[in-house]
Amino acid sequence: MIKHIYLLVSLMTLISCQSQEKKVELKKQPNILWIVTEDISPTLSFYGDQTAKTPNLDKLAKESLVFDNAFAVVGVCAPTRSSIITGMYPTSIGTMHMRTGQDVMSWGNRSYADHVDRNDISGNPIRQYAAVIPEYVKCFTEYMRAAGYYCTNNQKTDYQFAAPVTAWDENNSKAHWRQAPKDKPFFSVFNIGTTHESQLWKKSDLPLTVDPKTVPVPPYFPDNDATRETVARHYSNIELMDAEVGAFIKQLKEDGLYDNTIIFFYSDHGGPLPRQKREIYDSGLKVPFMVKGIKTKSGRTDRMISFVDLAPTVLSLAGIKPPDYMEGKAFLGACQVDKRDYILGTSDRFDEYTDRIRAIRNKQFLYLRNDYPELIKYKDVGYRKQIPMMSTFLRLRDERKLDSIQHLWFETKTNEELYDCINDPYNIENLADDPVYGSILKTMRQALKDQMTNRPDLGLIPESQLINTMWPDFEQPITKSVTVNVIEMSQGKTVSLSCATRGASIAYMVSDNPNEHFDFNSKWKLYTEPFSVEKGQTVYAMAQRIGYIESKIDVFQMQ
Repeated sequence: MIKHIYLLVSLMTLISCQSQEKKVELKKQPNILWIVTEDISPTLSFYGDQTAKTPNLDKLAKESLVFDNAFAVVGVCAPTRSSIITGMYPTSIGTMHMRTGQDVMSWGNRSYADHVDRNDISGNPIRQYAAVIPEYVKCFTEYMRAAGYYCTNNQKTDYQFAAPVTAWDENNSKAHWRQAPKDKPFFSVFNIGTTHESQLWKKSDLPLTVDPKTVPVPPYFPDNDATRETVARHYSNIELMDAEVGAFIKQLKEDGLYDNTIIFFYSDHGGPLPRQKREIYDSGLKVPFMVKGIKTKSGRTDRMISFVDLAPTVLSLAGIKPPDYMEGKAFLGACQVDKRDYILGTSDRFDEYTDRIRAIRNKQFLYLRNDYPELIKYKDVGYRKQIPMMSTFLRLRDERKLDSIQHLWFETKTNEELYDCINDPYNIENLADDPVYGSILKTMRQALKDQMTNRPDLGLIPESQLINTMWPDFEQPITKSVTVNVIEMSQGKTVSLSCATRGASIAYMVSDNPNEHFDFNSKWKLYTEPFSVEKGQTVYAMAQRIGYIESKIDVFQMQ
C-alpha cells in the first residue's frame, strides 16, 4: 500500500533537490510550455518518415533533445492523461478504464448517467463516474502554483475526473501565458486536436495535402484506395498541426520568451488508425517526444521515458522536489534519476469493450500478458468504426480476403506475446512460443511481475465493484464546506482556511465586489497559507477532493 505521506502541507514546501539552502528563486525559474498534439506515432521527418512536410517541427527538433524511446502508459487519451497530470499509473489510482464518464463542462452541473451501454469484465452493467483517486494524490500543477508558477491549460483535460479548480490558474479555450503576471514564471499547456482520430472523418471535406499514392501502408492494413485515403488524411492532418505548432513558437518569439522557455512537444499516445489507437503495441504506445530548453542539449537520446515521468520531470525543472508518492521518475532537471530499464503499459476497458492486458517494454523487446486469452485481439469499438477505411477493412475480413498478416488483428489471443521491436517494428511475429527466445521470454515475464510487485492493480477489481468503493452506494461523495478562521491583527485581518474532507484542496478569491461574477476556470487562487484581507472585502472559498463533488462556495464578508 502506498504510504500516505503527502498532505496539503506539502504544497507549501518548496525545496530544491540539492538542499534546503539552495532554494530556487522564483524569478530565475524557467517558463515551461507544453505543445501536445493527439494521436500520432513517431511518423515525422525527424524520426525518418518524410511523408508529411513539417518545417516547424523539423526546425524545433534541431534545437531540441529528441527522445527515440518515449511511451504513453495506455494507448488512448483519458487514462494516459490521468497519468500525466498525477505522475501515477492509472492502474494504481483507478483511472485505467476508457472512459469513466462525460463531464458536461458547466460548473456545478457535472452529471453522470446512472448506467450506460457497457459492462465490466464480470458482465455487470456500469455507470458513468468520476474516478476518486487516493487522497494524497494531487494534480502536479498544484505544486507548481504553490511554488509561484502561473499555470494555464488550453483546453483539454480528460483526466477521468473533473479538473479541480485548484489545478489551474486558467483552464479554458482562452488560457494563455500572456495572462501571466510579469513577476511570475508560467507553465502553459496547449492541446492540438487536429490530429485526433475523429479528424480522420470530420476533416474529410478538406483537401488532402498528401498524395494517397505516396503514403506508406503498414503491412497490417489491406493496401487499397480506402486505406490510402485514410492514411493520407492522417498525414495531411499532421501538416495542419505543424502550422499550429509554428504559430505558438512565433508567439513566444514575439513576446521575447523563446530563449527563456523550455518547450515540450509530444503526442498523448500513438496513432489514430486501426491497430494503433487503443492497442498496447508500439503503434499505440510509442510517441514522438522532444524537449527544447535551457541547459538541455540538442541531439538524440535512446533513454526510455514514460508519461508517468512527466509530472516529476516538470517539477524537477522548476526546482521543486517531486513528492515521494509519485511513481514516475524525473528524467531532466536537478532531480533526475537513473535511467529506466523498462516501460510498463496497461490496457483495460475501452468504451463498450472490456479486456485486460499488461505489458513490459525494454529497448528491444515487448512482452504482453493477456489475462483473457479467449478474446480476439480486435475490439469492436463503435467509435473507431467511423474511420472511413474501417468499413472496407471489416468487409474484406468477412469476405476472407485479408492476408495472414492483415488477419492477425482478428484472431484469438494467446496467453503471452513477445516481439522484437527492432527487427519487427510493426509487432507482427509473436516469438513467445519460439524456444530460441525462451530466456528472453522468462526475463520479460519476470520484469513485468517485478514492475507490478508492491503496486496496486485496480484493474483486477470488477469495475462495478470499484465504482462502489469510490462512490459508496453509487452516490458521488461531496466535499465538505470550507471553514474560515479570522484573526484580528493590528493592521487588518488574517484569514486561514481549512476543510474537514481529507485530501481536499482549497481555492479562494478575495474581491472588493460582494456580487462577484464567478468564472470557475480562472481567478481562483490556491490556498497554501493564511492571507491578509481588508475591511469591506469579501472572501469566496470552496474545496474539492478529486472525484468528489466540489463544496458549495462559502462567502465571508470582512466587517
